[in-house]
Amino acid sequence: MANRRELVKRRKAVRNIRKITRTMQLISTARFQASRKRAIEGRPYVDKMTELVADLARGDHDFEHPLMRVPDEPKRSLLMVLTSNRGLCGSYNANVLRTAVHWIEAERAAGRRPEIWMAGRKGMSYFRFVGRTVDEAITGVSEKPRFGEIQPLADRLMQRFLDAAVDSVQVVYMKFLSASRQQPVVEPMLPLAAPSTEADDHPGPHIAYEFLPNARDLMDELLPAKVRIQLFQAFNDATVSEHVARMVAMKSATDAADEMNKMLTRQYNRARQTAITMELLDIVGGANALA
Repeated sequence: MANRRELVKRRKAVRNIRKITRTMQLISTARFQASRKRAIEGRPYVDKMTELVADLARGDHDFEHPLMRVPDEPKRSLLMVLTSNRGLCGSYNANVLRTAVHWIEAERAAGRRPEIWMAGRKGMSYFRFVGRTVDEAITGVSEKPRFGEIQPLADRLMQRFLDAAVDSVQVVYMKFLSASRQQPVVEPMLPLAAPSTEADDHPGPHIAYEFLPNARDLMDELLPAKVRIQLFQAFNDATVSEHVARMVAMKSATDAADEMNKMLTRQYNRARQTAITMELLDIVGGANALA
């Protein structure tokens, strides 16, 4: 049985660790509430923008917008991976990176060379560890993403697509569905859905639009805005999912520390009772020897 001094040190260390994990749990809970509000409030705007772009794409046009260009034989794709900068968030990064790796392997099996853009130090560290190449390391995005930080990034992605440097753009991130459910997804960003595809996804009567300004100018404004807000929403979902994962992980760590503290306390009490019993036996033995 471990001596009492060692048990006291271990119990003190566990209590100190519990204080840290409990504090991190409370911080993650507060950040989760704030980021959840941002993600939920932004979703109706994204949905309405998607619906508006889909309706406009179904109209009669005498042109094809460059952001809707679908190559006959896609050869090069781009994947944006959203991971966290810090750890202690359970399997959050592992699930996102596993999804990204599966997609990369599928692209290579199809004969396409994927271009990888990585956001988050944990993802970059993992790819460096396994010897995979990251074509672009994304920095400068704060833990509370702002639209002004995401817009230049979305513009760069669109420019790569418009320059025909890549034939498609996808983003993999942890999609926030509810406080108890988050799911890693690979979400296509570019090309934007062609009119025929949008018509299949949104069945209904044909709608004739009168454009003011003209259709091309309007699409030039709406389509890039849709890509920007879609990427911004992905960052918001990734952030709130990270806070949920860290909150759950820190709660599990706090509960484990409580259990360990109880176990060490029982061991300490047994050791203390054993020591007291031995001292009493020594006293009784000494008294009997003097009798």
